[in-house]
Amino acid sequence: MAPSSPEGNSQPRRKIRSFVRREGRLTAGQARALQDFWPDYGIDYFASPLDLDACFGRRAPRVLDIGCGMGETTLALAARHPENDYLGVEVHRPGVGRLLRGARERDLRNLRVICHDAVEVIRHQLPDNSLDEVFILFPDPWPKKKHHKRRLVSAAFLASLLPKMKDHARLYLATDWEDLAGHLLETCDACPGLMNLAGRGRFAPRPRWRPLTKFEERGRQLGHVVYDLIYCLKASYKSQATSHK
Repeated sequence: MAPSSPEGNSQPRRKIRSFVRREGRLTAGQARALQDFWPDYGIDYFASPLDLDACFGRRAPRVLDIGCGMGETTLALAARHPENDYLGVEVHRPGVGRLLRGARERDLRNLRVICHDAVEVIRHQLPDNSLDEVFILFPDPWPKKKHHKRRLVSAAFLASLLPKMKDHARLYLATDWEDLAGHLLETCDACPGLMNLAGRGRFAPRPRWRPLTKFEERGRQLGHVVYDLIYCLKASYKSQATSHK
């Protein structure tokens, strides 16, 4: 039962989500992958910090892929860089199923996935100072102005994410929506803990290492401009945050 509001009679306020579960049909192969491969690659959500060394069976640079979709980027980079560990977070089960199947087909040992809201995973499940890189690639743009409050990246979101990043960790973002690109640039440039590596107010060149996914290729064919942003966590951020506690 949902807790009642302080007033007693009114309904509790609904939490604003940055996603809607538009899953569609789960294919037989995706369902089978979720059942068969989750024990090897899946991490259940719980509201206490993970031991990532135990999850991956080693200590290595850690990359968080938020909203990894069907897993094209995560799978390609995990295969290309076995020296890194990749943690994908995705709420849509068909995408998770395809990612699990791809991980098994490639016999990847450096990939794990959590099927849950990234905001809650970051806030409750990821330990502080654990991430070397973070990807937020092509998040839901929520183009209607009345829905802008649902956009994932906000000052509050960054305040939760930055403590999870190591000093000098990188944050990579990309979108093919011009309005969202401006929002990301403004929000991240205004964050005191982040430094825009392309220069304040500027977008970055497309990183050569970032795989070209089917989604991005389709957008390019339609004439969409892709905007990349790259930020570094300032070394002074952690000391300043500690001194203000």
